[in-house]
Amino acid sequence: MGEVRRGKMANLKEIRNRIASVSSTMQITSAMKMVSAAKLKKAQDAITAMRPYADKLTELLQSLSATLDAESGSAYAEERELKKVLIVPITSNRGLAGAFNSNIIKEVHRLTNSTYANQEVSYLVIGKKANDAFKKTNSIIDNKSVIYDNLTFNNVALIAQLLMDKFVSGEYDKIEIVYNKFKNAATQIVMTEQFLPIVPIAGSEAVSSDYIFEPSKLEIIEELIPKSLKTQLYKGIRDSFASEHGARMTAMHKATDNATELRDQLKLTYNKARQAAITNEILEIVGGAEALNN
Repeated sequence: MGEVRRGKMANLKEIRNRIASVSSTMQITSAMKMVSAAKLKKAQDAITAMRPYADKLTELLQSLSATLDAESGSAYAEERELKKVLIVPITSNRGLAGAFNSNIIKEVHRLTNSTYANQEVSYLVIGKKANDAFKKTNSIIDNKSVIYDNLTFNNVALIAQLLMDKFVSGEYDKIEIVYNKFKNAATQIVMTEQFLPIVPIAGSEAVSSDYIFEPSKLEIIEELIPKSLKTQLYKGIRDSFASEHGARMTAMHKATDNATELRDQLKLTYNKARQAAITNEILEIVGGAEALNN
């Protein structure tokens, strides 16, 4: 009987330890959720404020792109035989964000193995998770994960300039960026955007004729292209930054709910086991008393 009792007490202690462990986990996930919610507000405001400007600037650039070759001879619009492709995956430096990073990595693998299967593909990674995913391929030319330590337009502009220089020099024939576009806290959309060469939109020549250019179209185009490309990359990183906090907040919310449910189930199991142990002890006492009486 003593061995059975010790076994039951050990089982109860194990359940208590599990309850304590789950409760501790629940406190951590709840705290992470609140931190991400606070960061999300600031990041969401930043991308919401700049998105109309960035979209309009890109639209203006695309509407002028039909005349780039003829009037400015822009190297940024040069179409070449596709041999070397540079992909810029934008992920986070930290995990615990659900499928946020894995969705980007899957899309980059798809581009590498399907869309550009016949081309030489390299990566310029932004985010430690992307670096971890592709470092074994020996195709990473640079790692710009430190950008998140000080995410400003000027710092992103340096990365964009590096990409532009690599395209103009002929080192790469095409550059694509892959990132999560922020829709809301629960929804992120994987986007693949062609960074270079510049892609004109349909009917762009007709649209460009509606503008009055001062001082000249050539000067405006030369100023607009680098600024638009830098803004495009900055918007992509800002979108990803807001999406990261939204994804982490959602993931931690679900984790907290799951931990709460598991803790409640363990408490119920513990109470049932404790009740059974008490009942058995009472039966043993009653049985012993009857044995003495007999």
